[in-house]
Amino acid sequence: MREANPAADVDFQSFVVGRWARLMRTAFLLTGDQHAAEDLVQSSLERVYTAWRRVASAQDPDAYVRRIMVNMHARRHRGRFKELVSRRDDTSLDVPERGDRMAQALDRGDLMAALVQLPPRQREAVVLRYWEDLSESQVAQAMGCSVGTVKSNAAKGIAKLRAVPGLTDKATNERPRP
Repeated sequence: MREANPAADVDFQSFVVGRWARLMRTAFLLTGDQHAAEDLVQSSLERVYTAWRRVASAQDPDAYVRRIMVNMHARRHRGRFKELVSRRDDTSLDVPERGDRMAQALDRGDLMAALVQLPPRQREAVVLRYWEDLSESQVAQAMGCSVGTVKSNAAKGIAKLRAVPGLTDKATNERPRP
């Protein structure tokens, strides 16, 4: 257990408050479940808190937190069978508004169901690259892999999402071609 430091505690609290919504959104997109997302964020922040002195002085504390979240998520899903996901529209999910067609899909329930069906590494690459809008090198750092692996996982994940019947049409407001 680390020694109490009121100034560091206030600094950590400000860090968490300023990033909570984004961390929750990322965790929700990784897990596909609100409760699992909350657990993932809380567990990750527990680890960050114990190493706060080192994290706060890091060049990019956000990258450190993302790496912990991705690692914890991967650990939790190693060796597990895929859970069946019921389709639902989670209106509590804040989807970024930056012109990303997939992020603005009319039926987020279908998008979430498709996203959760991706293998964990593909889902991580897609979420970090396209929802978090990280560079390929930042995603590689968060996932602990090479940029080539990120490119491959992201491309495969996007291809699988595009293959979901009706999802691409809804996301791009296009009508299917005859």
